[in-house]
Amino acid sequence: MTMTKAAPPPVHRPDGDDGRGLPDGGDRQGRQGWNISSPLALTMLLLLVIASQGPIRGALSTPVMQSWMTVFVAVVVQALPFLVLGVLLSAVIAVFVPPSFFARALPRRPALAVPVAGMAGAILPGCECASVPVAGALVRRGVTPAAALAFLLSAPAINPIVLTATAVAFPRNPEMVLARFVASLLVACAMGWLWQRLGRTDWLRPPGRPAHEGLGRGAAFWGSVRHDVMHAGGFLVLGAMAAATLKSVVPASWLQAAAGNPVVSILALAILAVLLSICSEADAFVVASLNQFSLTARLAFLVVGPMIDLKLFAMQVGTFGRGFALRFAPTTFALAILMSVLIGAVLL
Repeated sequence: MTMTKAAPPPVHRPDGDDGRGLPDGGDRQGRQGWNISSPLALTMLLLLVIASQGPIRGALSTPVMQSWMTVFVAVVVQALPFLVLGVLLSAVIAVFVPPSFFARALPRRPALAVPVAGMAGAILPGCECASVPVAGALVRRGVTPAAALAFLLSAPAINPIVLTATAVAFPRNPEMVLARFVASLLVACAMGWLWQRLGRTDWLRPPGRPAHEGLGRGAAFWGSVRHDVMHAGGFLVLGAMAAATLKSVVPASWLQAAAGNPVVSILALAILAVLLSICSEADAFVVASLNQFSLTARLAFLVVGPMIDLKLFAMQVGTFGRGFALRFAPTTFALAILMSVLIGAVLL
């Protein structure tokens, strides 16, 4: 009698192979279905654009779209050089200037360190994308949080690149440069002193190491540049699109109605600054095109935007914790509007 050995049962593996060269249940291709790769998706998109070029050309030839494109291109072209310069200088400061420099330069007394840190923002260029990690590095090095927060708010708002861009965007209103400088510096110092008096240590989470620590200086520099260009450039495009839409698509009567009410106009542009999240090197060119609004309302846009917007709130949560951001952001927003109104009434 001949004994035959039974075939071993199939072994189920994590990848779906049953040990016999076939996936469980039959054909692997039938199980996975369609797999659309990036080149295929890009090809399909290009074919769709080519097939629709007639309607697209017709839509772009309308007066509304021509006006939209004019405003959009004008804002981007004017703002782009300042954006690139600001990103490059911001990366230089973040990578090549050691945080210990700030710790040695600031006074030991917190009450004096706050205005000194605030004024340092007028000397050291940097957009808001870089000010948050720099402020986190200052706190890690033992700088009083009140001074670090004053620098966080002032650096992206009153640095030389931003003030120069504001002067270029408002050639007929040079007083906007002084108003932006004074209002932003006062908000930064007031928030620093307010944190020194009312802030609690358990509200501020110790910041972690920035992403570029441990890399060579060259790699860290270009990594910082790529990160800031992608983020700031994207928000610039969104801001230019919003400005062009407001100018060309939204009925003029709506804008006039909002601009005609002082309270509504200020609140509307302050909220718009939070939602658009434009880099401070480019925001003046966006709001300068909204000439239906008063200079004070546009000043509120310029003061609020570099201090608190959607991307800044997310960065503050990631660096200092959600408890800090939920207290710091609304207070900064309210104080920035109040200071814009006061300074606007005096200087504008």
